[in-house]
Amino acid sequence: MADSKPALVLHLATGGEPLLFALTTEESGKLADKLTQFVRAGGVEPVTTKDDKVVAINFAHVAAAYIDDLTRKSTVFGMHS
Repeated sequence: MADSKPALVLHLATGGEPLLFALTTEESGKLADKLTQFVRAGGVEPVTTKDDKVVAINFAHVAAAYIDDLTRKSTVFGMHS
């Protein structure tokens, strides 16, 4: 079995391709429980990526946010083959 490659997936309210940010397993665990709160509040939150970069994300522009495993091939939003 391949190692998991967690990523933060953001679908912007304006449409377009989703934004993907590779995360550590630890960071993905921290974010998973907070994403609903971040999108509801619509504030700016810092996220630390897998390569230790800090990205400020303005959740006021995000329509959907979730943690996904990049080792799986996504064919349709939220569905995997």
